[in-house]
Amino acid sequence: MKIVQTTEAPAAIGPYSQGIIVNNMLYSSGQIPLLANGELILGGVKEQTAQVLKNVDAILKEAGASRETVVKTTVFIKDMNDFPLINEVYEGYFSTHKPARSTVEVARLPKDVLVEIEVIALVK
Repeated sequence: MKIVQTTEAPAAIGPYSQGIIVNNMLYSSGQIPLLANGELILGGVKEQTAQVLKNVDAILKEAGASRETVVKTTVFIKDMNDFPLINEVYEGYFSTHKPARSTVEVARLPKDVLVEIEVIALVK
């Protein structure tokens, strides 16, 4: 087991790792719209989703994975009415490769953000 840690994504805000690699698979913790310095992106759901995916990219890169090796994503959203807006950003991120995905509406997310995304990816 290997812990994934990068300064290109925000540090964990609790007792967990940004990601863990086990048997050539990366399991990321949920990413929220924080800059690497911990500053919260306050924009709408599209801006927040874009920042979340930037954080996912940084963790994938540190782990030796990429967007193309993502097997599964889980998207947690505060309001299911935002689903089409999140999909606009998400589709641009996963333009050709379409991993399996679950989307769940939740009552509340850390720091009261609008979206959180975690991924499972194959490490090359």
